[in-house]
Formats: sequence, structure tokens, C-alpha cells
Amino acid sequence: MMNDEGKGQRRSIRLKNYDYSQSGAYFVTICTHNRTSLLGHIAGGEIVLNEYGKIIQSHWLNIARNHEKVKLDEFIIMPNHIHGLIIIVG
Repeated sequence: MMNDEGKGQRRSIRLKNYDYSQSGAYFVTICTHNRTSLLGHIAGGEIVLNEYGKIIQSHWLNIARNHEKVKLDEFIIMPNHIHGLIIIVG
């Protein structure tokens, strides 16, 4: 199935009737609009964050500070997306 931009549309992998606010570990991926490299670039096999990437990093780290029932595990910022593990505790 194609979306309005002529790109393949991803189907949701969310479980029907699952309460995603309950305790558990969640793998999160957030992509930039049109997967544009807005967050930095790769140099020598490492990510070099630009101003926007540093803002994303700061906001990601503040999630647990602002939400007492949320703990953060590993995360990585790529030029056009971020992956992270969020743990919601009882």
C-alpha cells in the first residue's frame, strides 16, 4: 500500500487492545520528517550531533527527570532517527 507521497506505508506493529501505559520495557524509534538527516552526521563511524541532535539528546535525557514512573535504558541518535528503550515502572 502506498501513502500520499508515493512511499510504502508501514503497517502498525502495535498490539490491539494492549495498554501501552502499563509497566514494561518499550523500544521506541522516532524518525525525522522524510527521514532527512537533521540531527547530525557520521564521521569516522561515529555520530557527530549538530545543534538539533544535541537538543534531542537533552530532551531524551529529561524524560525520566520529568516522569517519575519512567526509567531510561540505552539510546542512540542517528542522523535521521533515534532509537531508545523506555521502561515504565509500577
